[in-house]
Amino acid sequence: MQQKKMTVGVSLAEEITEVIRQRIINGGYAMGEKLVENRIATELKVSRTPVRDAFKQLAKEQLVEYIPNKGCFARGFSHKDMTDIYAVRKAVEQLAMTWVVENADDAGLEELRMQLEMMEFYTVNNSYDKLLEANEDFHNMIYSMAGSRFIVQVLKSYQDYVHTARRMTLKKETDLPKIYEEHAAIYRALAERNAAEAVRLVGEHLDNSCARAEERWQEAREKQNKK
Repeated sequence: MQQKKMTVGVSLAEEITEVIRQRIINGGYAMGEKLVENRIATELKVSRTPVRDAFKQLAKEQLVEYIPNKGCFARGFSHKDMTDIYAVRKAVEQLAMTWVVENADDAGLEELRMQLEMMEFYTVNNSYDKLLEANEDFHNMIYSMAGSRFIVQVLKSYQDYVHTARRMTLKKETDLPKIYEEHAAIYRALAERNAAEAVRLVGEHLDNSCARAEERWQEAREKQNKK
């Protein structure tokens, strides 16, 4: 991982807390991954004390978990966090589908089609990180095409958590073709200006994504319990 130079001072523990927090939220530390105090201190060129303080703060935020006689582990999302984020996304994106059909012009739909082609390319080549980026861009384009600044603001308010949830759904290469096909179906419904079908398909896509994320979540918990 890329090192970040720390500045000595009263905010040192807060700086370290933020570094670790972002790594957990953005998937730099996998759920269930053990966070080794000495290793992080060495990487960030600080003593173990501010790292220990950071762990305590992150435990309060429920982003890490202390397990007696085992250590500190990245917690990331709780199961409820994960299902909640998909429930919110489903409500917002189903609304967005209706507004896209009402407001999107042909040029916007053509850009969405080209974005879908990029997703297909990365799927065929098993380019996980690139597909993740293209996936996010696809959904962000839909938000923009809905023609409402409030939908965009809602997205931005929990963007980091959406990013983490997406990473959880794309952990297996065998999932990539299905994820692409789900997006292709959504695009076709939008291109046909079929709002009801687009609403149905995005709901189905997010239900499937939640199920994939739940599977990864359970795998991470089982991995943690074996350590």
